[in-house]
Amino acid sequence: MTNINRRNFMAAGAALGGAMMLPNWAVSADTIKLGSILDQSGPFDAYGKPMDMALRLAVSKINADGGLLGKKVEVVSYDTQSDMALYTQYGQQLTRQDKVDVVHGGILSASREAIRQTMRKSKTLYFYNVLYEGGVCDRNIFINGVTPAQQVEALIPYAMGKSGKKVYVLAADYNYGQIMAKWIQKIVADNGGETVEVDFFPLDVSDFGSTIAKIQTVGPDLIVAPLVGGAHLSFFRQWAAAGMKDKIPLASPTLGVGNEHKVLTPEEGNGIMVAYNYSQEIASSENDSFKKAWADAYNGDQSMHEIAVSNYHGILTWAEGVRKAGSFQRDDVVKALETGISIMGPGGKVTVDPKTHHAVLDVHLMEIQDQKMKVIKTLPQLQPIDTQAVCDLEANPKDNKQYEIKI
Repeated sequence: MTNINRRNFMAAGAALGGAMMLPNWAVSADTIKLGSILDQSGPFDAYGKPMDMALRLAVSKINADGGLLGKKVEVVSYDTQSDMALYTQYGQQLTRQDKVDVVHGGILSASREAIRQTMRKSKTLYFYNVLYEGGVCDRNIFINGVTPAQQVEALIPYAMGKSGKKVYVLAADYNYGQIMAKWIQKIVADNGGETVEVDFFPLDVSDFGSTIAKIQTVGPDLIVAPLVGGAHLSFFRQWAAAGMKDKIPLASPTLGVGNEHKVLTPEEGNGIMVAYNYSQEIASSENDSFKKAWADAYNGDQSMHEIAVSNYHGILTWAEGVRKAGSFQRDDVVKALETGISIMGPGGKVTVDPKTHHAVLDVHLMEIQDQKMKVIKTLPQLQPIDTQAVCDLEANPKDNKQYEIKI
């Protein structure tokens, strides 16, 4: 499923690249190697498989357009099977054995940190293309996913406007959930509201009966739920089953990242408010072309989602850096990207912030309706203000730290 056959590749290239001409790489043995490490099987495959498909689609587009600097891009890919220990092993294999020019990959923060230090040590350029908790400051990495401040800046004021000022937070109990919960509390307060309770849940918790009873006792106006993974998806089902979905509104900065909204029934999901860089329902020519190319390449598949598109954006951003640099050398590409390069993708314009190497991007405020994400409003070109508060690679180019952002 993750390999694009030649017939479908030609269709994808034609859809994305316009009229098809024989590309230079077709008659040249020269290639440059792009390394990828993702969870394509195991518990996180719902995230990793579409990310791998998006990567191959982006590379197909680049190659159909003539490659980079006259060379074909070759993908060297490893499936970690959702085993964190394999990230370091495959990272070392990509740099020492495969000798790739760039690495894109990692899903969870733990995998990113394993890859990041390996790539920094080997002086291999690294792209992490997933929404995350923010704070990474390292000149060797570029990050394309939305950060907490970019999401809640869009989501919370809208959700409070539709519900009220008393907010109850349910969050996953690890780094991302804890930091996201702090940002939610800050934005709630900034908008004149009150966070009445914050509850954290380990990732394997799937019984929310007592929590729902507690929420009914507290009586908030709004629930914001940065819950993560299949076990936590149970909350939304149990909330609807308890007859609460139309009594207290729900908003989430995580539901739908892995197409979870397509798993919930309309009765369970309708009306839940979300905010991301991507939705299949975004109305733009770039998204129309992307969806057609994806469907053509993967026999009508519709599994593209937020972080798959972030991965697609990451590949195109790297390619644009190579073109501007006129070189594949890491330092040349980094300098080119630091000029503030932009690309237009399915989620809108994506611009590199030179100070943090994070993305300035559009965030689309949406509501789930009939297993789709209906776009309500777009906030254009939001800055990663959380990471900008702690990271300045222009002033400190040797920085190598994930900061704990004080909120």
